[in-house]
This record gives sequence, C-alpha cells and structure tokens, in this order.
Amino acid sequence: MERLPKIGIPIIIAFVIAIIFISKSTITIDSGKAGVLYETFSGGVLAEDLPLDEGFHFIAPWNNVIVYEVRQQEVFEKMQVLSSNGLEIVLEASAWYRPKYTSLAALHKEKGKNYLQRIIQPAIRSAARSVVGRYTPEQLYSSKRDVIQKEIFEETKKIVEKQYIDLEEILVRDVTLPPTIKDAIERKLKQEQESLEYEFRLTKASKEAQRQKIDAEGKAEANRILSASLTDKILQEKGIQATVELAKSPNAKIVVVGSAKDGLPLILGK
Repeated sequence: MERLPKIGIPIIIAFVIAIIFISKSTITIDSGKAGVLYETFSGGVLAEDLPLDEGFHFIAPWNNVIVYEVRQQEVFEKMQVLSSNGLEIVLEASAWYRPKYTSLAALHKEKGKNYLQRIIQPAIRSAARSVVGRYTPEQLYSSKRDVIQKEIFEETKKIVEKQYIDLEEILVRDVTLPPTIKDAIERKLKQEQESLEYEFRLTKASKEAQRQKIDAEGKAEANRILSASLTDKILQEKGIQATVELAKSPNAKIVVVGSAKDGLPLILGK
C-alpha cells in the first residue's frame, strides 16, 4: 500500500477534529422535552436561565445539555398506612405531575434529574399517612374516598409546588382493608341497607293506609251530602226525566205514569 502524502495526514486529522467539533456543538431535543445548559467555564447551570426548547441547537463543544421530560408524567404508589384506630391499610394511588418549565434550570441545579424519588414520592407518602390517619376504616371503605383523595392532593401540592414541580392530580385507585375488617364493614352496611328498606316499606304502608282512610272519609261525606239533598220532589223530577228518555227508546215497553211507589212511573216490559 502506497504511503499517504505527508500533506494528506494533517487534512485527515483536521477533518476528524471538525467532525468531533460539530457533533459536540449541536444537539437535537425531541418533542415533549427541554434542555438545561451546563456551561463548563461559566459557572455550570444558571438557575435563572430558560430551558432550550425542542428542536436543533448549536452549543459550545465544551458545554453540555441535560434533557428533561416536560410532558405530564405519572407515578404509582402502593403504601401501607394506619387508620385513626391504628389498623393497617394498603393504599394504592397515582400522581400526575410535570416539572415547571420556566424553572427547569433551578430544578436541575437544586434537586437534580431524580427529583421524583427525592421530592414527589416522599411527599405523596407523607400526605397519605397524614390524611388516612384522620379516618376510620369504615370511612375509608365507603363514603370518604373522594374526600381523602382531595386532601392527599392538596397536602402533597403544598409540599411540591415550592420545589419547581406542578402536581396536577392524585387518584386513589384502591383501598385494601384487613379481610376481617372488610367483612365486618360489609355485614354492617348490608344490615343498614336492610333496615332502611324495612323503614321504607313501613312508611309506604302507613301512607297508603292514610290515603285509603282519607278516601273513605271523603266518600262517606259525599254520600251524606247527597242523601241530605235528595228530597221527594227531586226524586220525582229525576224519575220523570228518566221516563221521558225511556219513552224515546225504540224498545217495546209499557209506561204507567204515577203507578209506582212514591208516584214515580212504573215501567213494564212487553
């Protein structure tokens, strides 16, 4: 193999150095991410600097860029906590969070990329223990689930919002009680439901009896008024009206006027 000309070696070296320089001087940040610039000769990360947006960037080759996920993220937590009466409860929850975009440099400088383990997870566990400790197993199992979720969110948010983190939601996904406690609560709830159903049936029967009583009293009063108003002359007039209507009927009959009791018409069939 022929030797390369002496002038060719420096060109190759310069070309390789140029490639390395260019590769070190550019960075592409993907969608949903942002970069924190670390300046080697200018004090490292400046907390007040805004992050580098997604896209292509030129940087000095001696500097570095730390890339962060800035989209909404989710973390799951399964915790053992104590109720107000000291019973051990297993609580499963998830949190939606993201770093504050404009404070990304400060977050990196003060907390680092593992801010999830340093801040968010300990905050969720602390808030969950504090909140669950205020309630009985019965409340945790039934009526207070939404209240507990809201309180855990509010307490966790107070902790993390000063740490350059936006907490968007906490969802309590499951509350697991000791089997004996769960069975006892379910039996109690079933008994309460049956008691409510029995009271409802009693109330319904009582209202129906009251309705029938009022209806009967109304009919009796109507009959009393009607009886008091039916004089002999009114009955005769009604009888005459009925006779006229019957006389118009095409059916064969014999009507004897004034022959019935009380002077009412007597109707004889053919």
